[in-house]
Amino acid sequence: MEEAKVVLLSSGFSMFGMRAKIALAEKGIKYEYMEEDLTNKSPLLQEMNPIHKKIPVLIHGGRPICESLIIVEYIDMVWHNKSPLLPFDPYLKAQAKFWADFVDQKVYHSSRRVWISKGDEQEVAKKDFLESLKHLEEFLGDKPYFGGETFGFVDVALIPFYCWFYTYETFGNFKVEPVCPKLISWAKRCMQKESVFETLADEKEVYEGVLDYKTKNLLN
Repeated sequence: MEEAKVVLLSSGFSMFGMRAKIALAEKGIKYEYMEEDLTNKSPLLQEMNPIHKKIPVLIHGGRPICESLIIVEYIDMVWHNKSPLLPFDPYLKAQAKFWADFVDQKVYHSSRRVWISKGDEQEVAKKDFLESLKHLEEFLGDKPYFGGETFGFVDVALIPFYCWFYTYETFGNFKVEPVCPKLISWAKRCMQKESVFETLADEKEVYEGVLDYKTKNLLN
């Protein structure tokens, strides 16, 4: 089954799609990438993810796996002989899954509110976003990576957000680094990895894409 064809359906600026790309790169897996237009979703995407019709979707041997963290865990289990992402120890594995879920539940939702809102609502969003990053920084501590000495599951979950920081900071008129310097040092360390550097979108292009999205939606 490991040798079966691998296809990834995603979209360029999606931090969730970037997770899958990084995991695939860490494992050295060759795959076909298919860019999705989220304003005109392909029949393949709708067939492979009929419940949510969202990206990313990993198709392995014709069978779909949906939801980015599930995809990363699947990749780690199937191609388990190289660059393990989840710890073997059950407790450490549970901790990694908890913090990866925290990224989805707290970091993502608060960060999105930073660029879609204004005024008091945006101030609350900025506070929530920075608080969530502070919690992650505390968990990181003085470790090189969230799992310790090696790049792993929580790192894969969070690092795609780094290329969005410029967008959040520009719309929200703030800086992450003075509040979470260790987290920025961690992000720069991750960026030295080829799997991350080659995957993350350009921060200015992300900002321009978001600006274009907001403009179109304001005009419609």
